[in-house]
Amino acid sequence: MSIRGFTARLTAAREGAVAVEFALIAPILILLYVGMTDVVEGVMAERRAQHIASTIADLTAQSITVSSANLDDYFSIGSLVMSPFPTTGLGQRISSVTADSNGVPHVDWSQATGGMSPLSAGSTVTVPSNLLSAGQSIIEADVSYAYSNKIAWVLPTALTFNQSSYLRPRQSLQVGYTG
Repeated sequence: MSIRGFTARLTAAREGAVAVEFALIAPILILLYVGMTDVVEGVMAERRAQHIASTIADLTAQSITVSSANLDDYFSIGSLVMSPFPTTGLGQRISSVTADSNGVPHVDWSQATGGMSPLSAGSTVTVPSNLLSAGQSIIEADVSYAYSNKIAWVLPTALTFNQSSYLRPRQSLQVGYTG
């Protein structure tokens, strides 16, 4: 058998070419699929954190006064919104903020759960510009969520999502707190 005949037979043989191509491409496709799953779950967790901030701010803004029990219920609802994601890294805070006669925002009351600290009553806070003018009040809801993926190929470390929502009270000029 000549070398020329052997090389001609090798270049003509195509039986295993598809298997070799698949073996080379399959790991890349699997990594892309798992990576997209990681990214999509991260985006879903971030959107749920934003939804929690909107929900607990909305529930509080609908009230004339709230009690500690009401706020605990709102925090429980926020935890339910996070489902099916675990709530171990979820922190929630609801605060009432009023601008004084100079337009400087101060905290009226604040309650928190899940590792977040409440804001000190009377302390000055920063809110988005042009949101408050003298004498106006808003409800500020802050959510922090530490997201860690189960697979962790693309996102190997935990990401922390911080979301805030601001709403004006609907039934009164200010939402009161009865402790």
